[in-house]
Amino acid sequence: MNVPQNITRKIMAAHLKEGELVLGTEIGLAIDQTLVHDATGQMAMLQFEALGFPRTATKRSLIYSDHNILQVTYENADDHAFLASAAKRFGLHYSKTGNGICHQVNLERFAAPGETLLGADSHTTTGGAVGQLAIGAGGLDVAVAMGGRPFFLPMPKVIRLVLTGSLPEWTRPKDLALEILRRLTVSGGRGAILEFDGPGLSSLSVPDRATVANMSIETGAVTAVFPSDERTRAFLKSQNREEDYQPLAADPDAAYDDHLTIDLSTLEPLAAAPPSPDNVAKVSALKGIKVDQVAIGSCTNSTFADMVTVAAILKGHKVHPDVSLIIAPGSKQVLTELANRGALPDMIAAGARMMESACGFCNGVGQAPRTKGVSLRTSNRNFPGRSGTPSAELYLVSPETAAVSALAGAITDPRTFGRPYEVVWPDKFVIDDSMILPPAPPAPPEDLPAIVRGPNIAPLPVFSAPPETIAGPVMLALSDNVTTDDILPAGAHILALRSNIPAISRYIFSNIDSTYPERQKKAGSGFVAAGRNYGQGSSREHAALAPRYLGLSGVVAVSFARIHKANLCNFGILPLELVDPLVLAKLSPGDDLVLKGFSAGLRPGAVLTMENSTAKVKFEVKLDVSRRQLDMLLAGGLLAMEAKKR
Repeated sequence: MNVPQNITRKIMAAHLKEGELVLGTEIGLAIDQTLVHDATGQMAMLQFEALGFPRTATKRSLIYSDHNILQVTYENADDHAFLASAAKRFGLHYSKTGNGICHQVNLERFAAPGETLLGADSHTTTGGAVGQLAIGAGGLDVAVAMGGRPFFLPMPKVIRLVLTGSLPEWTRPKDLALEILRRLTVSGGRGAILEFDGPGLSSLSVPDRATVANMSIETGAVTAVFPSDERTRAFLKSQNREEDYQPLAADPDAAYDDHLTIDLSTLEPLAAAPPSPDNVAKVSALKGIKVDQVAIGSCTNSTFADMVTVAAILKGHKVHPDVSLIIAPGSKQVLTELANRGALPDMIAAGARMMESACGFCNGVGQAPRTKGVSLRTSNRNFPGRSGTPSAELYLVSPETAAVSALAGAITDPRTFGRPYEVVWPDKFVIDDSMILPPAPPAPPEDLPAIVRGPNIAPLPVFSAPPETIAGPVMLALSDNVTTDDILPAGAHILALRSNIPAISRYIFSNIDSTYPERQKKAGSGFVAAGRNYGQGSSREHAALAPRYLGLSGVVAVSFARIHKANLCNFGILPLELVDPLVLAKLSPGDDLVLKGFSAGLRPGAVLTMENSTAKVKFEVKLDVSRRQLDMLLAGGLLAMEAKKR
């Protein structure tokens, strides 16, 4: 008898290569598409090469140049040349700088219902807007998937989010995303996939759904997935890709692990106040806060609908004299449509500063606010220091709230602005994929293009297996929700070193303790102690790879974010979960920890005894990993394990 299935299980069942779809057990999924960009792709391609794969084995793999676009010195240009040449040689498509943000372009040109997408960026989840199972991961996991191997993760629970009603005037999908964050917090979605359902879906276009799917990762969720319906067909048709459409919906009476219902008609404009995306408040309660900068764009809110609405709000008005308004359309396609409609001159006439179609301000590449400045942003994260200005206060809002506030000079409820602008969606967009360079055709290695390696392309570090007894001091004692931005900050000067682990390692924990890199390297081993949800945020594997290069042996935490935990295992750092969370308060910097008996006889999920030799007490930690991950840890990481096989 056929058991009714939800969307998640349907896609997973069609792509299952290893394991069973049993909650919490490790499964291996076949991957149809992969993406990396110029902040994660350098390591991914070096790792792909080190793994010995001659060419990609996916349906399609892509590299996007969208993060490291500020070419102040040679590093970023070196990286782009490396990525473009690696793409040609190994069979990837390469989207040039200026073509747009990876998630926006991928949604426009490549996302397809029922497929799997693995991306070396946490906001790969955007693809869920069309019914694609789109998951973010570390670059090494993506490199393995590019080679045709399965992607592994614990089978997540599936939370059904039922949407009813429709959004009121001036309340937008960004407000829905923030409401979900308000309810679930930045850790409430851990170990889950958010699957959307309900009559309220019919009022949400694919770009609307993309905003919500994009920000699902901020709850800690694996991803979000929407049905593929007539809204999906209309979007794909506008992209001249109707052949990619297939209907996809949950079966009646499909089972879920949890439920959440949201009546869209009850929502109003919201904002995430500093310092976290889940610090959500009503815009009406924040009105009057003076604004220094407004930044509209990012992979969350840079679609055609977002941009043309902003242009309509700005038309005939002037940006407040005390405000710097910056706008970054998400793709060349969006920018072209704005120009063709005459919306671009409206933005410029109002006093907006137009940025290129790239990530830019979202990941701290340019447009840093002034000291202690207030910046309204349509992006997805407002972690301290992410903007490039540690003292700045970042508020996350919808494009409508951002535009109206830019005119007023203070946070303003858009409902006070009058009638909202109605977006007229084009039947067909102008399609021009000339900035997406195809790979070289398959050929003998000697006939393929050479890889260009400038001085910024450093060799991959090589790590050895851990000793039987692992000992070292507590280097840092941290609290809950430590982000990957805390571990390795964003910003133009640091991002430029993403292909150079020795250089970038000097910035590990630099916003928390600038002495950490030197102390860790001198110690040669050591541990970081932390609370719940350690490693939340981006997929940047450098937040594991660079600490491992410095000598970090393990992280003792109450719990871990999914992607970062996988990255720790990939590079041989032990993710040790405290059996008793109260032990955390008893771990202090400088305490010497000892873990004995780390050997091939260990089993996944083993409870190990650690000794705090300074305090002369013992405590228990759990190594909650799969057999595959344990083998990696015993070998010193995935690359070391693969090297032993050859």
